[in-house]
Amino acid sequence: MTHIRQIFYGIVLHSFKSINQKIKSKLPVWRMKEETAEHVNYAIRVFKLIIVPLSLIYLATNLLLFETNVLGATLWGLLTFFYSNFLPDLPSIYRRIRKKQKGEDLKWYRKYALLLFAPVLVWILFSGMKLNWETVDTFHNFKSLTVYGIFLFVLSFFSFAKFPVSLGTVIEIIAVPLYGVIGYLAHLKVDKVW
Repeated sequence: MTHIRQIFYGIVLHSFKSINQKIKSKLPVWRMKEETAEHVNYAIRVFKLIIVPLSLIYLATNLLLFETNVLGATLWGLLTFFYSNFLPDLPSIYRRIRKKQKGEDLKWYRKYALLLFAPVLVWILFSGMKLNWETVDTFHNFKSLTVYGIFLFVLSFFSFAKFPVSLGTVIEIIAVPLYGVIGYLAHLKVDKVW
């Protein structure tokens, strides 16, 4: 497990170093390493203690009770869990300090677009396009978690809903948002939000 932890740590650290270099962040490398280690260690601990047992119960329940193979939803859930562990920090590339705030902050829908479509915005950053969306929000709060959870539920509904709706289908729809919310909560726990 230590080898997997090191690989995961290396991937996350490299990603954040690249992003910080691109936005010319003044965050020291030692702080980035420390922050990444805290989040990776906690994510792996939550993965072992909560996500693995939850996944096994989810797979077994659906296979035995509903005769449904939910391996696809489980894999999407696992990816969503790890992604959600680092999501609250991704929109910080478009964050401005309150002291330098000029004019009004972004409209609510643009703020949450930064959160919900963070990978697209990171791609825009690396493609060389300039997006003049800056916000003072950090997305390290339960309101952002709620918006993100609803967003995942809607995506999951359109991805996994089968009609007529059965209990197995409802469980499959709820799985991906549940994994995402657990990942987001893990991030907030490391950052001492709760």
